[in-house]
Amino acid sequence: MYEAKAYATSKASSRFAPTTIRRRDVSARDVQFDVLFCGICHSDLHAARNDWGHTQFPLVPGHEIIGRVTSVGRAVTKHKAGDLVAVGCLVDSDRTCDECRAGFEQFCLEQVMVFGSPDKHLGGHTFGGFSESMVVDEDFVLRVPAGLAPAAAAPLLCAGITTYSPLRH
Repeated sequence: MYEAKAYATSKASSRFAPTTIRRRDVSARDVQFDVLFCGICHSDLHAARNDWGHTQFPLVPGHEIIGRVTSVGRAVTKHKAGDLVAVGCLVDSDRTCDECRAGFEQFCLEQVMVFGSPDKHLGGHTFGGFSESMVVDEDFVLRVPAGLAPAAAAPLLCAGITTYSPLRH
């Protein structure tokens, strides 16, 4: 476990403020990266204000994340140190249900969201990309294509896929 700087809100009526959070150490299938850019989505603000009534505080939101890989676990095959990567709203699932086996982890009843889900590694709940670094299982880390501006790519993790997916399907 290590500590990372982050921005959090401690309750629905508070402003975001600097804080320190715990991040897990890199295990065999994990990718650790420094967060370079993180979009601010309206759902981050809804969560911060507890508009949906289920926010876990303290809240570190952020689900449009671009970063540079700093280390990988011994079993990681998709990424290496120095890669530019992205993480969206999901960081884990049960991987055994019909939805997961069909490649639709977003429908998994045991999905783990980037923030506000039970954290099976450290206890408590997960923290998002409004932080200096993250550790995520390689299956939920995407490679950012060469030539794509990192700052412009961050919003694609939510707004972009929200538009692309219905058009594609």
